[in-house]
Amino acid sequence: MQRKVVGAVALAAAAALALAGCSSSGSSGSGSSGSGASTSTGSTSAASSGTKVNWSTTQSAQAGGGTDALVAAAKKEGKLNVIALPPTWANYASIIAGFKKQYGISVTSENPDGSSGDEINALKSTKGQASAPDVVDVGNSYAVSGAQEGLYAPYKVAQWNDIPAGQKDSGGLWFSDYGGYISIGCNANKIKVCPTTIKQLDNPAYKGAVALNGDPTSANAAFEGVWAAALANGGSATNIQPGIDFFKKLNGEGIFNKTKVTPATVASGATPIVLDWDYLNAAETSALEAKNISWKVTDPSDGLVSGYYAQAININAPHPAAARLWEEYLYSQEASAGQNGWLAGYARPIELVAMQANGSANKALVAKIPPVSDPNPFNPTQAQITAAKAVVTAKWAAAVAG
Repeated sequence: MQRKVVGAVALAAAAALALAGCSSSGSSGSGSSGSGASTSTGSTSAASSGTKVNWSTTQSAQAGGGTDALVAAAKKEGKLNVIALPPTWANYASIIAGFKKQYGISVTSENPDGSSGDEINALKSTKGQASAPDVVDVGNSYAVSGAQEGLYAPYKVAQWNDIPAGQKDSGGLWFSDYGGYISIGCNANKIKVCPTTIKQLDNPAYKGAVALNGDPTSANAAFEGVWAAALANGGSATNIQPGIDFFKKLNGEGIFNKTKVTPATVASGATPIVLDWDYLNAAETSALEAKNISWKVTDPSDGLVSGYYAQAININAPHPAAARLWEEYLYSQEASAGQNGWLAGYARPIELVAMQANGSANKALVAKIPPVSDPNPFNPTQAQITAAKAVVTAKWAAAVAG
């Protein structure tokens, strides 16, 4: 139930299929071809010709001599600095542990409850320091703005071709990784009839019950929750105002709950209805069942809003080889690595369409993802996202004051 800052872009059509868990025969196949990094160690790279590799500027594993060369360089560095990666967020605890176990590289995780804004600020404030983040995991608008500010190093992972074109920077400055849909989580022990649509939230029976995961002026899940409310009330990719108006109405009626959402507030019943990413809401289910709490999760048909988070490498990464190896791990389709790791956290990996086509996706884990039928995905442009963010920033506080 942690926060990430505003900016995850909604899905393009191909990516929406991945989020919905639909299979496709249109996979680009193995990402080892084209401009992505090869898993082969045979190449005519600088490394194979005897020239020392500068991993700070190397743009693929192949260009540095192949995967074995990258692994050796990363192990020599021995460290990786990450930031704003909550252990309970999309299975990050297990993914980090898996990376450490596989490569014997220590991972320092700073400010796990931080936001995308915190990550960008850290890149700037720690420039040149050994403690600087090597990599970031940010919402899409911060991926774009960080690239524009020259904060990221270009790099293309081995599975580059399996990442939809609309979900990555063509030059490799950032690339989407995992995502989900805004959902309604409901404590059935506290709420007699759980809502399954956004419009149903406007009900006197839910007084003091409906919470967002954070402040939509800074928290991505909350921002997208407002956009989901907008879609349910006549809004669009160019008009988020109905979502603000909806929460203004809920606030005036005493339905909107401003409590900071955490696993503890969910378990205690202090936030009995939560709009949040479906992978975060779904992750609560097992833990709550152990406490005899029935937690129901629905992706609302009247407010289907989806989004991804993106990865990027610090252009001044203190451990440049480890940073690149980390990205290779996150985008690997192996059973124990990143893309299936997201599935274990109920998130939808960016490469899911390709993985279902080539058989590498864990079918049992795919089956646990909240079902969505999304033939017409909500797909705002970056300009529309920026505009919506500006409207929410300007109008939210006044709308829910008091």
